[in-house]
Amino acid sequence: MKHFYIIVCLLVFSFSFGQTTPKKGEIVGFKLYPNPVTNNKVFIQTKDNAPKKIIIYDVLGTPVLKTTIIGKELNLREFDSGVYVLRVFEKDKVATRKLIVK
Repeated sequence: MKHFYIIVCLLVFSFSFGQTTPKKGEIVGFKLYPNPVTNNKVFIQTKDNAPKKIIIYDVLGTPVLKTTIIGKELNLREFDSGVYVLRVFEKDKVATRKLIVK
């Protein structure tokens, strides 16, 4: 009987850990390119391609840009070279990435 319980437990754990589903609240199909940014433009692509609210923070955590984009392209021409944190909100989901501007 102990062997039966061990086998059942192993099956349950293998099925639960074997599934790869996106975490709740993460944007599905999120892509940020090119990173590092060299031509003052960055493209943000998602599966739904819905309007996105964008907040960019500097390394001290101060918001330096708050905007909403409808397409994929975000213009960063007024940014100095450096490292930033990009936060994208789409519908009820969010994605956070490091953004490097050269």
